[in-house]
Amino acid sequence: MTSNPVTITVAYHVVPGHEADFHSWGWALLGAGARQPGFLGGGVLVDEGSEWHVVYRFASESTARAWENSPDRWQWDTRVAGFGQETGRQSVRGARAWFDAQAARPTTPAAPTAPAPPAKWKLWFINMSAVFPPVLLFNLIVIPYLGGLNPIVRTLLLCLCVTALVTWILMPRLQRFFKKWLYPPLQALRGRHKRRTA
Repeated sequence: MTSNPVTITVAYHVVPGHEADFHSWGWALLGAGARQPGFLGGGVLVDEGSEWHVVYRFASESTARAWENSPDRWQWDTRVAGFGQETGRQSVRGARAWFDAQAARPTTPAAPTAPAPPAKWKLWFINMSAVFPPVLLFNLIVIPYLGGLNPIVRTLLLCLCVTALVTWILMPRLQRFFKKWLYPPLQALRGRHKRRTA
């Protein structure tokens, strides 16, 4: 570790609903910075007040300035323009400043939290709703014409047709239709967020 590293913290206001986009962009930016000489590390943080920060360190002021003024860094700035706006920038020298900044900043996990999985009986209901109609139709319409086939071949055809219908046609539509029923906490959270912003 060098004796006089530089820590740069860039604050952003993120357009509501684009937090995941900003999170991915921030880590991709740090990945690009990691290929630059003197890069020592970084992270993507979010304050309790919904302000996001991209923090990174370089071994010296000259290596930090080279990255900040590079065409590659400018291209990353243009990519974030659709969902995030820079609101402030701070640069501090010294190794201790990095640890002080990390300890003093109240943060919550930057990655969006996944919703809790639905109850098993709800998943059973959705699966049954997707599987029963094609199995019934196949038995009523197709099976009578396949009576002469080997039972293994007949069963294989049934499985191939039903799983294809369920996987690509029925399940995606049923999951979209029952989304509010499957994930009620997520929908309630989005509703509260919309009312708060309104």
